[in-house]
Amino acid sequence: MLSAEDNRVLTQSGAGTLMGELLRRFWLPVLLSEELPEPDGPPKKIVVMGEPLLGFRDTRGRVGIIDQHCPHRGANLWLGRNEECGIRCVYHGWKFDVEGRCLDMPTSYPDLNAKDKMAIKAYPAREHGGMVWAYMGPRERMPKLPEMEVALVPASHRHVSKKWQDCNWVQAVEGSIDTAHFSFAHLTFDKGQDEDLDVCKHLSSPMSRMNFDHVRWIADDPRPVIKVDSHAAGLTIAGGRLARDDNLYWRIAQFLMPAHAYAPSALPGENMFGQTFVPVTDTTCWIYTYAWNPDRPITEAERALYMGGNGVIAEVDESYVPLRHKGNDYLIDRKLQKTKSYTGITGVSEQDAAVQDSQGPIADRTREHLGPTDLGILRFRKLVMDCARELARGKEPDAAHRADRYHVRAGACITHKSKDLAAVMAERFGDPSGYVGGMSALAD
Repeated sequence: MLSAEDNRVLTQSGAGTLMGELLRRFWLPVLLSEELPEPDGPPKKIVVMGEPLLGFRDTRGRVGIIDQHCPHRGANLWLGRNEECGIRCVYHGWKFDVEGRCLDMPTSYPDLNAKDKMAIKAYPAREHGGMVWAYMGPRERMPKLPEMEVALVPASHRHVSKKWQDCNWVQAVEGSIDTAHFSFAHLTFDKGQDEDLDVCKHLSSPMSRMNFDHVRWIADDPRPVIKVDSHAAGLTIAGGRLARDDNLYWRIAQFLMPAHAYAPSALPGENMFGQTFVPVTDTTCWIYTYAWNPDRPITEAERALYMGGNGVIAEVDESYVPLRHKGNDYLIDRKLQKTKSYTGITGVSEQDAAVQDSQGPIADRTREHLGPTDLGILRFRKLVMDCARELARGKEPDAAHRADRYHVRAGACITHKSKDLAAVMAERFGDPSGYVGGMSALAD
């Protein structure tokens, strides 16, 4: 369990808080590119780590992230006119560009050059992997964008979306790197072969592409051995379960600083899945969800599946709110819960949201009792809290300036008990210092 003070450090993201300042040292997605579909189109209100901001695409197609409120009299610039490379306030006509510079101040005399002395808060913004990213830290510390594979593949090779969630961002991250919960939260309690195959279809998850043996191994071994290794961009977290013929079935996740996680599910050739967790307030967050394939385009059938809810990607409405959410009890089906599914909730993403939201707006970690399968959670907490406290003492986070070390993958593999896991991963992914991070400790 954590102390109350540690829980505050871990979960608070506002400006001036320890974790909030750490998060601001990294680029984070704040919109999907599709939310700003055209130049001079409608601006978009957003809140990021408690700050009310405005996103817009200017005449030249550049994206801007600026303060929502005009510095003149505080009118909301969301009401403004997006025109000729800037947002014009409808109250008195002051106009600002994507860099926050004042382009026009009709209420002042031209000879005073007042507009040249006026600016609005603006954060550097870039489009990267179908998402609009912002950097909200000190300009002199601005790093490169992280070289996550989803952003490096062609647009045809990825699918991006997002979903709203009614809880603190940290408990959502912790759910994503917890490889043990799959044995109950996402599986059936039926054991027959036909039922297992039905479950694969019912789950509509990355696991559905595996044969039912993998599902059975997860169901039959709820106590995976957890191995964790650190690397330049974060943590590799592996969970090994007993499989047939003295083999181990490994599901290997990635946590990438400060708020990205890759799902431990893909076998060679399959699509990969990831999530990025961005605080709105300390009790709500946006979760950016994505699938990608480095070797081929995502098919239209796969895109349709994702839009209907698949794996980490939720079925959402036009505002990206999941159709099954806290407000409607995730449309839980008690009959299904008695006959087939532990949760009675449709969708892996929605099952995750239900249990994470149920922990409370901010989970009280002073009351928890952790066990052997929670090693990845412990290492995650230590990593981010240590980095936050070191930053407060003046040490910048190394990972923020190691953009090239974000080119890692998660996945799944089967090994004999006697075989070195690091060697298997190196064989699959190539140089472990590149794709996988330092995998050597996983075999210890």
